[in-house]
Amino acid sequence: MFRNYLKIAFRNLAKRKVFTSINILGLAIGITCAALILLWIEDEINFDKVFPKQDQIYYVPTNQTFDGEVYTFYSTPGPLAQDLKDEIPEITKSATTSRGEILLKEGDQGINRAGRFVGSDFLDIFSLHFLAGNVQGFLNRPDAIILSQKTAQALFGENTNALNRVLQVNGKHSFTVTGVIEDLPQNVTFGFEWLLPIESYGFGEEDLSWARVYGNNFADTFVELSPNANFTEVDKKVRAMIPSKMKDSENTSKTYAFLHSIKDWHLHSNFSDGKKVGGQITFVRLMLLIAFIILLIACINFMNLSTAQSEKRGKEVGVRKVLGSDKRKLIAQFIVEAIMIASLASVVSVFTLVIVLPFFNTLVEKQLELKLFSPGHLFSLAGITLMCGLLAGWYPSLYLSSFRPVQILKGLQRKKGGTAIIRKGLVIMQFTASIIFIISTIIVYKQVQHAKERDLGYDKENLINIPVTGDIIKNFAPIEQDMISSGTVENVSLINSGVLSSGDNGSGLTWQGGMDTKDILVRFRYISPSFFETVGIELLEGHGFKENMAADSTNTIITQSFARLMGEESAIGKTIQGYETTYNVVGVVNDFRYGNLYSNGSTGPVMFFNKPEWARQMYIKTKSGIAMTETLQSIEEVLKKYNPVFPFEYRFENDLFNARFKNEELIGSLSKIFSVLAICIACLGLFGLAAFTAEQRKKEIGVRKVLGANVLGIVQLLSKDFMKLVLVALVIAFPLAYYIMSNWLRDFAYRIDISWIVFVMAGTISVFIALLTVSFQAIKSATANPVKSLRTE
Repeated sequence: MFRNYLKIAFRNLAKRKVFTSINILGLAIGITCAALILLWIEDEINFDKVFPKQDQIYYVPTNQTFDGEVYTFYSTPGPLAQDLKDEIPEITKSATTSRGEILLKEGDQGINRAGRFVGSDFLDIFSLHFLAGNVQGFLNRPDAIILSQKTAQALFGENTNALNRVLQVNGKHSFTVTGVIEDLPQNVTFGFEWLLPIESYGFGEEDLSWARVYGNNFADTFVELSPNANFTEVDKKVRAMIPSKMKDSENTSKTYAFLHSIKDWHLHSNFSDGKKVGGQITFVRLMLLIAFIILLIACINFMNLSTAQSEKRGKEVGVRKVLGSDKRKLIAQFIVEAIMIASLASVVSVFTLVIVLPFFNTLVEKQLELKLFSPGHLFSLAGITLMCGLLAGWYPSLYLSSFRPVQILKGLQRKKGGTAIIRKGLVIMQFTASIIFIISTIIVYKQVQHAKERDLGYDKENLINIPVTGDIIKNFAPIEQDMISSGTVENVSLINSGVLSSGDNGSGLTWQGGMDTKDILVRFRYISPSFFETVGIELLEGHGFKENMAADSTNTIITQSFARLMGEESAIGKTIQGYETTYNVVGVVNDFRYGNLYSNGSTGPVMFFNKPEWARQMYIKTKSGIAMTETLQSIEEVLKKYNPVFPFEYRFENDLFNARFKNEELIGSLSKIFSVLAICIACLGLFGLAAFTAEQRKKEIGVRKVLGANVLGIVQLLSKDFMKLVLVALVIAFPLAYYIMSNWLRDFAYRIDISWIVFVMAGTISVFIALLTVSFQAIKSATANPVKSLRTE
């Protein structure tokens, strides 16, 4: 029986090559889009799944209250990890860690890599897989270093034993390789390329007494709970830990740690007022919805074209019913045909995926793999194929199998009202979804541009960011002089964090002219005197820092927002009481954007100190009109002269700025792609229906031409019914798109207003494309020779 179904299906599909091709192409596009999205979703939901203890590993962030608002920070005091392990029995392991970037070198081979200084339990918590060496080798030596396989190969080459090789770290310190671990996949939240003991943090060159007291948050803390631990009870104890250790502090009740499960690190990482409010999971759900909509649009094509051709298959149904086929067998026949088309579309989709996946990986910045023969991917593709076949075939099979043989074989016309209405409704659904995609694409683009074009308070153009390494701080004066003397650089400066970063912060300050000041969060920037000129932050009052740092040891420069907190009078000459020092305000600069670039209003208060020795970033303002290759070459020559051990690495501030909009731009890019594909799929269906309509009305068209109708009149005749459907889709899509995008924009304090122009643009694009699609078939029919269509009369 099934073999017979297949034979009949093949004959029917081969007989209607055009409609079969349209169905296969439409479904192939839909399946390809859905497969790409599902590959992306699979990568997202599998973040951190490489670590086996999914129910036991937790990160420990802190909530801190400033001026009535709760901020969540991914940092904790240094001693917290050990105290949690010692005082909470359910916590079996804990590790203090801190991220760093170092130069690893053996001989002349040197590379910069990011990694972590870690406590001894870290390796057990994450069950790291050793390819060479073991945990004990790391624990037993204070000069031990563990490398990832990729880093070991970059340093020593493939198939080379890395154990017991001695590496120079930052050109000054020697560490022995005691282990090589398997590379972590790309989809981990806290990745690393090397591990060093937490005791080596600072490499013994600075006083780390500040890192061993509560109140100074710098470390990441990870803990492992016992298998039978009660999360609620343990979390309650964790929340009480910091207040119990800071009994004499005014912030005792305003700072507490809490447990954040490994399962939530990536998908549920956003916090507001101390509570989880979503994160990447919102984007995952949105993408899943888009995948379903694209597939639905493709399946609608199949349903439309199948029901449109019902008359051609009516006699087949009538004869088969007379010969004994019941409704159940007919339904099975049509479902088999639908699944066959979906299967052929899946085959086309697989070849398409192989071609487009590298481009998609570039777009989403991932390394997704098709892995067609892995059970998960194979079953997923089969599931999509089956779903498309059933979704696309259920209505045509029910409709076609319901024909009455007596009516069909007598040549009586079946009432078309019901199926015509359904076809029109499906076309409207297709174009409604497509129009919503188009509107969303335009609004996302406008919102991102709106944020990008706002006044940042500094000039990011021609600005280069270089990490401070090795001897840069010690040799900063000659570096600055030589770079400016080269003629390619205007200014050079140092700062402790990137301009866009929130940077270091603290509270508990008091100042003249302010009330209730201790509860306000203040950002700290440690800079060289030329910083403001380098990045283009305007000095509004007072003066800048002196080259003689000692002269500025008790001076500070503040931002406008800080000056407003000090009262209406000028802030120049007023004092700010710090933790141990009273600072004199000698200058006020304009506010600048940092942290959340979508925030509204002014930014929080910032204090600047003349302490370039604490710098971690160097900013270089290059001269315009000079080729960037020439400028970079001159900068590299100066750095090689004064900091020869470290490789030349740089980033453009413009690129760092644009990276802040990564998610929004990805949404915009994908919306653009999917809106184009959705409209293409819809137009494929429209093209098929237009061809079918033209075929049905070819004798009418012939008669009209013989009676004097011109081509334009016939094109209008064939196009107007379809244009009505597109206009109805516009009426439905506009309010839906407005509602959806209004909700999306609510997440941004600094946002655009949705303009009516967006809807005019989307409507014009949709009508034009639909008209172009229908007109092509209409013109073809209108220009056909009427003799051919009337000769049988």
